[in-house]
Amino acid sequence: MVSIQFEDDEALVLCEFLARHEELDKHGAIAILTPLDRSEVLALWGVQRGLEQTLVAPLRSDYSSLVEAARTSVRERWGPE
Repeated sequence: MVSIQFEDDEALVLCEFLARHEELDKHGAIAILTPLDRSEVLALWGVQRGLEQTLVAPLRSDYSSLVEAARTSVRERWGPE
Protein backbone atom coordinates (compact mmCIF):
# COMPACT_ATOMS: atom_id res chain seq x y z
CA MET A 1 0.00 0.00 0.00
CA VAL A 2 1.19 3.54 -0.80
CA SER A 3 0.40 6.59 1.31
CA ILE A 4 0.32 10.08 -0.15
CA GLN A 5 0.08 13.14 2.02
CA PHE A 6 -1.80 16.22 0.86
CA GLU A 7 -2.45 19.50 2.57
CA ASP A 8 -6.09 19.54 3.69
CA ASP A 9 -7.04 22.18 1.12
CA GLU A 10 -5.28 20.31 -1.70
CA ALA A 11 -7.10 17.12 -0.77
CA LEU A 12 -10.45 18.89 -0.85
CA VAL A 13 -9.77 20.53 -4.24
CA LEU A 14 -8.63 17.21 -5.68
CA CYS A 15 -11.64 15.38 -4.27
CA GLU A 16 -14.04 17.88 -5.85
CA PHE A 17 -12.18 17.76 -9.19
CA LEU A 18 -12.35 13.98 -9.32
CA ALA A 19 -15.98 13.87 -8.22
CA ARG A 20 -16.94 16.37 -10.93
CA HIS A 21 -15.16 14.34 -13.60
CA GLU A 22 -16.75 11.12 -12.36
CA GLU A 23 -20.15 12.71 -13.00
CA LEU A 24 -19.03 13.75 -16.49
CA ASP A 25 -18.02 10.16 -17.25
CA LYS A 26 -21.58 9.00 -16.70
CA HIS A 27 -22.48 11.19 -19.67
CA GLY A 28 -19.51 10.10 -21.81
CA ALA A 29 -17.41 13.26 -21.37
CA ILE A 30 -14.44 11.94 -19.38
CA ALA A 31 -12.14 12.78 -22.31
CA ILE A 32 -11.70 16.17 -20.64
CA LEU A 33 -9.09 14.45 -18.45
CA THR A 34 -7.48 12.98 -21.57
CA PRO A 35 -6.67 9.58 -20.12
CA LEU A 36 -4.47 7.34 -22.21
CA ASP A 37 -6.21 4.30 -20.77
CA ARG A 38 -9.36 3.80 -18.69
CA SER A 39 -7.17 2.32 -15.95
CA GLU A 40 -5.79 5.81 -15.29
CA VAL A 41 -9.27 7.14 -14.62
CA LEU A 42 -10.11 4.16 -12.43
CA ALA A 43 -6.93 4.74 -10.41
CA LEU A 44 -7.86 8.42 -9.94
CA TRP A 45 -11.29 7.36 -8.73
CA GLY A 46 -9.52 5.15 -6.18
CA VAL A 47 -7.79 8.31 -4.94
CA GLN A 48 -11.17 10.04 -4.83
CA ARG A 49 -12.72 7.23 -2.78
CA GLY A 50 -9.83 7.42 -0.34
CA LEU A 51 -10.27 11.18 -0.01
CA GLU A 52 -14.02 10.84 0.48
CA GLN A 53 -13.49 8.26 3.21
CA THR A 54 -10.99 10.55 4.95
CA LEU A 55 -12.47 14.03 4.53
CA VAL A 56 -15.42 15.28 6.54
CA ALA A 57 -15.95 18.39 4.38
CA PRO A 58 -18.04 16.62 1.68
CA LEU A 59 -20.65 15.87 4.36
CA ARG A 60 -20.95 19.46 5.57
CA SER A 61 -23.76 21.76 4.52
CA ASP A 62 -21.24 24.51 3.65
CA TYR A 63 -19.27 22.20 1.32
CA SER A 64 -19.36 24.61 -1.65
CA SER A 65 -17.86 27.46 0.35
CA LEU A 66 -15.25 25.13 1.83
CA VAL A 67 -14.21 24.02 -1.67
CA GLU A 68 -13.97 27.63 -2.86
CA ALA A 69 -11.86 28.60 0.15
CA ALA A 70 -9.61 25.58 -0.41
CA ARG A 71 -9.18 26.50 -4.11
CA THR A 72 -8.16 30.02 -3.13
CA SER A 73 -5.72 28.71 -0.53
CA VAL A 74 -4.07 26.29 -2.98
CA ARG A 75 -3.77 28.99 -5.69
CA GLU A 76 -2.20 31.40 -3.20
CA ARG A 77 0.24 28.78 -1.91
CA TRP A 78 1.42 27.72 -5.38
CA GLY A 79 1.51 31.23 -6.82
CA PRO A 80 0.33 32.64 -10.15
CA GLU A 81 0.04 30.51 -13.26
